[in-house]
Amino acid sequence: MNFDEAQVIATVASIFGTTHKGVPVGIGDDGAVVDTHGKSVITTDMAVEGTHFDTGWSGAFEIGRKITAANCADVFAMGGTPEYLVVALALTGKESMEWIQDLAAGIAHEAASVGAVVVGGDLARAHSKVISMTAVGSVKDPILRSGAKPGDRIYLSSLPGWSAAGYLLLNSASTLESDAAQYARDEFCAPTVDYEIAQEWIRKGVHSLCDVSDALVIQGAQLSSASAVKFVFEQSKFESHPEFNQLSELARGLEVDPWQWIFSGGEDHVFLATGKDLSGFEIGRVEAGTGVEGLEMKKAPDTWRHFN
Repeated sequence: MNFDEAQVIATVASIFGTTHKGVPVGIGDDGAVVDTHGKSVITTDMAVEGTHFDTGWSGAFEIGRKITAANCADVFAMGGTPEYLVVALALTGKESMEWIQDLAAGIAHEAASVGAVVVGGDLARAHSKVISMTAVGSVKDPILRSGAKPGDRIYLSSLPGWSAAGYLLLNSASTLESDAAQYARDEFCAPTVDYEIAQEWIRKGVHSLCDVSDALVIQGAQLSSASAVKFVFEQSKFESHPEFNQLSELARGLEVDPWQWIFSGGEDHVFLATGKDLSGFEIGRVEAGTGVEGLEMKKAPDTWRHFN
């Protein structure tokens, strides 16, 4: 083992910091003490080596960014603002201190991009790396999946599918080189999350909102079911997105149906919403009824799932 627990805690504490506005007691005691105002939204996410990340594909900084993005996106999807993060980390003992520092730096970087801070956590030894994070945010009026109404338009913050494309490129050890291929790999390893669009939607009073972390076909059905309405997606509107041609060209090069990536790919952390006159790009409408239309593919969707 290249380190002991005290060294790791001291190292990450120096990266995360111990004094922040709103944190009377931070890292170093049995628990953190934070200021909370009104309602809080709490979410948690776990990343397991070999299931959610591969150190052969992703550097520690990217892994730290990715797990943090997943948590922060969920807070925004509830209409909240991320404020505090707690990180539980299991290590094998074979990691270098440089790897641990890079992981903490990636977490701190993504957290800082939304104004959140790490206030504590836990450390354990395991047979593989596991990162578990809990985010706490403030929320005035929670935005739920059940808020979609007939007459709403359906919006995405950006085009999904890039992360799924990146996963295929990395998993197949493809040597395909292009700007689109590199962008896809980067988006899988550390997604670019549309935080500013989510904040704008929240200010405008979006009716329903969620984070597309699993797949659009899954999340669309969840919003439709929760709101007891029908979601009608229009493929022509997806095709009008400025990134669609790039993604489609990449799919052709890999002999893949691009709709498989767009509709059933996951881990883009794109935001899906319903409302009126929102930014992002419009992809359909909400009607009275039930179910989802317009997300058909040439074959059955191969969506993300933990258990077969």
